[in-house]
Amino acid sequence: MDREYFKKLAQQLMFDLSDEEADDIVKEFQTLQKQMELLDAVNTDGVEEMIYPFEDETTYLREDVVSHVITQEEAIQNVEKNIEGHFVLPKVVK
Repeated sequence: MDREYFKKLAQQLMFDLSDEEADDIVKEFQTLQKQMELLDAVNTDGVEEMIYPFEDETTYLREDVVSHVITQEEAIQNVEKNIEGHFVLPKVVK
């Protein structure tokens, strides 16, 4: 893929690329292609597909079980300010 391909793609996405930016993207894309070629070259014959990265019988996934629920009153008891049971925080200003 060349500079013009990426410039046309950028135009379709409604933004402009300078020639320098397009050239940088071409270089990055070429690097990515080389990395993918290296991965494709790895011999995976006889390697079984995995759903999870662990194969033993131990499961690290657990059922979602409600263990401790607090009331709304407990949730807001240490809040400086609340209105009708809702946290009131100062406005975030940049």
